Amino acid sequence: MAEPFVSIVTPVYNGQKYLAECIESVITQTYQNWEYHITDNCSTDDSLKIAQSYAEKDQRIQVHSNKDFLAMVDNFNRSLEHISPASKYCKVVHADDLLLPACVTEMVSLAEKYPSIGIVSAYALDGVRIKCDGLPYPTSVFSGKEVARMSLMGKSPEDGGFLFVFGSPTSILMRAGLVRDRIPFYNRKYHQVVDQEACYYLLQLSDFGFVHQLLTYSRLHENSTTSSSQLLNKLIFEELELLKEYGPIYLTQDEYDKRLKQRMTLYYRFLADCLLAGKEKTVWTYHKQGLAKLNMPICWTKLFGVAVRKLAHRAIYTISHPKATFNGLKNK
Repeated sequence: MAEPFVSIVTPVYNGQKYLAECIESVITQTYQNWEYHITDNCSTDDSLKIAQSYAEKDQRIQVHSNKDFLAMVDNFNRSLEHISPASKYCKVVHADDLLLPACVTEMVSLAEKYPSIGIVSAYALDGVRIKCDGLPYPTSVFSGKEVARMSLMGKSPEDGGFLFVFGSPTSILMRAGLVRDRIPFYNRKYHQVVDQEACYYLLQLSDFGFVHQLLTYSRLHENSTTSSSQLLNKLIFEELELLKEYGPIYLTQDEYDKRLKQRMTLYYRFLADCLLAGKEKTVWTYHKQGLAKLNMPICWTKLFGVAVRKLAHRAIYTISHPKATFNGLKNK
């Protein structure tokens, strides 16, 4: 076929609720020259049966069943091991996500037009919000190193967030050769930002493409990995870890020092909130061990100072807004 061959993969664990919709979104793509690998990670629900039922009807769909249960990142890597050596592009689709019909067509079209592109992204519907914005229209090709630099620098010291153009694995298309050259592809030391780390790695080697269209949908629900990790706030630590690993590569020394200072200011505010809220031991253990691993152990003097300032601010607010404080306590 004239269309370049695309490998699409879906790692799944107990995803029966949305898996059929996910598979249907691949089958109904306007782009048709693809193979689809679904890797079941010892699901205890009907995920495997659902995947097999589609494979029986479409020879482009192949189902793989792990003999042993794997950690999430390991299962992602196992899924990518199945892609064909003949594929030019690779796309991951989470089992509870969807591709809009023109997704693969538009992403491949842009990548084919500009061979320097290694990653293609687009606007993504994340729950009910549009994400992956921030890049100027109508420009579609950007320096990989510059996109990584902007992402690492974040938007402001207060929001502490990254320029969010990568989205989730569902949001992007990758050049398959780059994926095959990095084994394992996803770095298992990360969990919350494992896909973002992969993008930072690839952008050392290639440019970044962006389609100014809404092409994917990611579903957030209470059982999602994102939701379950909020208890420990793994995200704040892993974003710091990313900065420590890739900041020296993409940022000037002044930019890196400034961004690291901003990150640590936010981190200590979070730790002070944990201290004042009496967070359980598992939260403290996670962050103490993590920061020690980065050679940035908690400075207790600084932490207590931040906590005292927070207490003082709350006291001033209580005196200045007694009615609002009373209503807040009443509603707890």
